[in-house]
Amino acid sequence: MNRTPHRLLGAAAAVAMSAAALLGTGAGTAAASEKAHCERAERPIWSEGPSRNVTAHGCDIPKQRHRWYVIDVDTLVQPRHKTDYLDENIAGTSTLHDKTLRCMGYTKDDHAVNWFGCVPQLS
Repeated sequence: MNRTPHRLLGAAAAVAMSAAALLGTGAGTAAASEKAHCERAERPIWSEGPSRNVTAHGCDIPKQRHRWYVIDVDTLVQPRHKTDYLDENIAGTSTLHDKTLRCMGYTKDDHAVNWFGCVPQLS
């Protein structure tokens, strides 16, 4: 009996389980233990949905780096653009309070924190 197919199947199962563990528990529990907090943020809404980038002010960011950051935002302003161009008119703006976002990372300067890779709102 040829054991090669059994070995390949076992190796594939091990790789799949390792990937699931890294993506599921590792990223989720580490990010959930320490949250970032921002007083106010702006996230544009385009024709295809919310932007993956968020500009925030008054942020406290945990010292420990994570794969994913969970950010509690006191006030989230979402301008709805008529088209996919920044210089076009805004169709309307919604203001949300006490929202939670999940983002991959950030850059910051003296005035703002620019979160990137943000997925749609958790709450």
